Amino acid sequence: MRVADLGDVRLNYRIDGDTDGAPVVFANSLGTDLRLWDDVVPLLPKGLRIIRFDKRGHGLSSCPDAPYTMGALIRDTEHLLDHLNVRDCVFVGLSVGGMIAQGLAVKRLDQIRALVLSNTAAKMGTKEMWQSRIDAVNAGGIEPIADAVMQRWFSKSFLTDPSLTAWRNMLTRTPATGYAGCCAAIANTDFYTPTSGLTLPTLGIAGSEDGASPPDLVRETVDLIKGSRFHLMRGVGHLPCVENPVEYAEVLTRFLKEIGHV
Repeated sequence: MRVADLGDVRLNYRIDGDTDGAPVVFANSLGTDLRLWDDVVPLLPKGLRIIRFDKRGHGLSSCPDAPYTMGALIRDTEHLLDHLNVRDCVFVGLSVGGMIAQGLAVKRLDQIRALVLSNTAAKMGTKEMWQSRIDAVNAGGIEPIADAVMQRWFSKSFLTDPSLTAWRNMLTRTPATGYAGCCAAIANTDFYTPTSGLTLPTLGIAGSEDGASPPDLVRETVDLIKGSRFHLMRGVGHLPCVENPVEYAEVLTRFLKEIGHV
């Protein structure tokens, strides 16, 4: 367990693999922590420096007062990568992590050489939808919305998997302030214009059963980036790295090899 003190926030992070290897950075979705990638990391090629972290208000990172801005989430990540002397990484962002990825790539191309935009979009949902979610969490916490979130996260078949309990617990144990704070950041983000100016190698990954970021939405965002590629994973929802880590790792590894990162 390592914590980076970045001034207004302290981020929990973990490094696996080769400390001198080519860096791959993973950013999690709303309501999850760095354990989201536990089943993928062991399946990746040797020789990589694999960095995971909990964004503000999640996992073991500190939880500043809400609301948050996307600018703050991007700045946190930028400062963490500077703290770790990361340059030319492949940045894998899922959901809000993918929004952070887009914003950071626009701001700091020295830090990122390639993107993996997983189950994400340049704009996700409407302000009204997110405000309704924020109001619900502020009024009653995360527990009352947890079952509905599971329906959006996972395919129907996975909803009967015994491990669903652990993922539901991860969600409900997220600080309500952190969850609502990140909802506010997503609500006020529209990256269609800045993302369309990116030219770096990009892979989009979508789940056919994703109720939070449907495949067409992911593809629309990835298509903004010239020369990008897209992969649809069948039979999985919003967290394909959980439901099918083997295929996810294979797709990611193929992309890393194609761009010469391994």
